[in-house]
Amino acid sequence: MPQPVIMTPSYLDAPDALPVARINLPLVVLIHGLHQRGFIMSVLGRRLKAQGFQTHLHDYHSLSAPIAEHSRSLNLWLEAHYNPNDMLYLVGHSLGGLVIRDFIERYPHWSIGRCVTLGTPHNGSVSADYISKLLPAAVGKAYQGALDGTSAPLPDRISLGVIAGNSPHGLGQLFLNHYKRKAKLTAEQSEHDGTVFVSETRLPNARDHLVLPVSHTGMLINKTVADQTSYFLLHGRFKR
Repeated sequence: MPQPVIMTPSYLDAPDALPVARINLPLVVLIHGLHQRGFIMSVLGRRLKAQGFQTHLHDYHSLSAPIAEHSRSLNLWLEAHYNPNDMLYLVGHSLGGLVIRDFIERYPHWSIGRCVTLGTPHNGSVSADYISKLLPAAVGKAYQGALDGTSAPLPDRISLGVIAGNSPHGLGQLFLNHYKRKAKLTAEQSEHDGTVFVSETRLPNARDHLVLPVSHTGMLINKTVADQTSYFLLHGRFKR
C-alpha cells in the first residue's frame, strides 16, 4: 500500500539539477490502453520507480466496459489505498489517456497534479473509426465516449504533457495510410506512430507536446519516453 505523501511548494519550484532521491515524490498511476493489461506498463513503471516515484499499474478491461467504468475502477482502488488530500500523478497510454480525462471529470475531489499521455488520440482515432465500422468487436465499448473523440474536456487546472510517436509501425498504418491518401494530407499532417496520427494527440490546453521517433506500442519500453515522462512529472515541461 502506498504511503501518504504531501507535495510541498518547494517541490513545485525544484530546479532541474535537484537530485530526485532527495524529494518525497507522489504516487504515479499508470493506465494502459486498448487490448492491453496493466503489466504492459511495467517497464515504464520500473523506470519511474528508479527516479524515486511510487507507482501503481492500474488494470481494467478495455473492451468489455465503457470508459465510465474504467474511471470508477480507478476511483475504487484509490479510495481503498490512497488519501484524496495527497498529490496524485497520472500517466496513460493511448486509451488510458482518455481514461485520465474521464476520471478527472467524474471524480474532481482527487488532488491531481501533473499528467502525461502517451500516444493518446485526444481528438478521436481514425484507426478506431475504421475498425468500429469494419469489426466493431475489435474496439468494443472503448469507441463511444472515448476513441470517437467525445472525451471529457481537460480542465485548465491540469498540467498535461503529451508525448506522440512518429515511427509508423503497426497494424493501424493500413487505415492511416488509406485515410491520408483519401484526405490528401501533407507530409506533416501524415505523421503517425502506426496507430495514431500525431495530430490526433494534440490538445490546445496541454502544457507541452513532444514528438519522438517511437511506435505506438514501442514507446512503452523506450528509455527516452520514460526519461521525458519523468522529467515532465518533475518539472511540468519536457526536456529539450
